[in-house]
Amino acid sequence: MARPRKEPEITYTHHINLRLTDVQYEIISENARRAELSLSEYIRRQLMKGKVIAKYELVADLPELKKLIFEFGKIGNNLNQIARHFNTGGIHSLEMRKTIGQGLSDIFKMKEEVLKMAGDFQQVRKI
Repeated sequence: MARPRKEPEITYTHHINLRLTDVQYEIISENARRAELSLSEYIRRQLMKGKVIAKYELVADLPELKKLIFEFGKIGNNLNQIARHFNTGGIHSLEMRKTIGQGLSDIFKMKEEVLKMAGDFQQVRKI
């Protein structure tokens, strides 16, 4: 016995036909795949809304990146503690200024590391 058909929520009764070059078809097909839509639905949304946002997911499992994320988390925690201290009427001490300066220095060092890693990633990606 055959499986019963699902009734579509919307019935599309009109057709629009157009011709595309191989390159145009490949571009549209790739964009539909990235947006996780069927080709018909992608084109329908493009026609009606003029813009479809493709979903990009970058997955990187690099030990250096994990280390930097961990360090950013620690620095963020320290900055939250400092902000809490000042927001609750804490005294501005020389030790506190030194800690803030060290935190900012660490952030700039990590920024340089991230930019270096991004440059290395771009070079690998171009190959």
